[in-house]
Amino acid sequence: MIGTLRIAFGLTVAAVVTPALLLWQMLMVATGGNEAVAPRLWHKMVTWVLGYRIHVVGAMSDKRPLLIASNHVSWTDIMVLGSIADVFFISKSELAKWPVIGYLSRWQRTVFVDRERKHKSGEQAGEIGQRLAQGHPMVLFAEGSTHDGNRIEPFKSSLFGAASMTISSGAADHVHVQPVAIAYTRLQGMPMGRQHRRHAAWIGDRILVPHIKELLAEGGLDVEVHFGEPIEFARGDDRKTIAAKAEAETRRMMSAALSHPRK
Repeated sequence: MIGTLRIAFGLTVAAVVTPALLLWQMLMVATGGNEAVAPRLWHKMVTWVLGYRIHVVGAMSDKRPLLIASNHVSWTDIMVLGSIADVFFISKSELAKWPVIGYLSRWQRTVFVDRERKHKSGEQAGEIGQRLAQGHPMVLFAEGSTHDGNRIEPFKSSLFGAASMTISSGAADHVHVQPVAIAYTRLQGMPMGRQHRRHAAWIGDRILVPHIKELLAEGGLDVEVHFGEPIEFARGDDRKTIAAKAEAETRRMMSAALSHPRK
């Protein structure tokens, strides 16, 4: 019964708040205003109705251009990061086709990447590079897909091409790459083990709507976001080396969060 009420309440709040914030965002985009405020409020609303407690360790760098390289556990990673910092996202092109979420993502100024069309990779990297040069902090989920929240998969160096293109195009002398670890650590106040972290995770073969209902009904998740020290990506640097450094730091922070979850 309580779970059903939580689902009904969460969906009602989202149905009331979302149109108002969408109109605000449309106005900001049309007038050249601040395009990050309305999405951040929307992400805060979503994490609130989900019952998430977010613990932040460190802070997003104030250096620009800034590319945030994060691990990826669930669709909620976007909500979590978007609720604590004014950031923009790089996402798979499939997201653009999702009902409602795809539409909202486009208005949030998400850059969609089609990894199946290699001939478009330069154009897409160029768009990301342009946004970086404009000072927009861009979030890259560097593993390339979601995982179960127990480990870090190898970072794909090809996804860092936008940073190198930003430099080679002359838009910037360097790009700051900041590692970020997202860890789901507690459920109803109790530390989660390996088997329980799949409750928070959303892996590609899971159906989204039932997962949303599960999270709304259960609530009570703690998630930690750890910001590492930025890594400078300068002209002549190898993107595989930069990706490996970001991966190692993200892995270290993830291990620390899962070993000693905060209360």
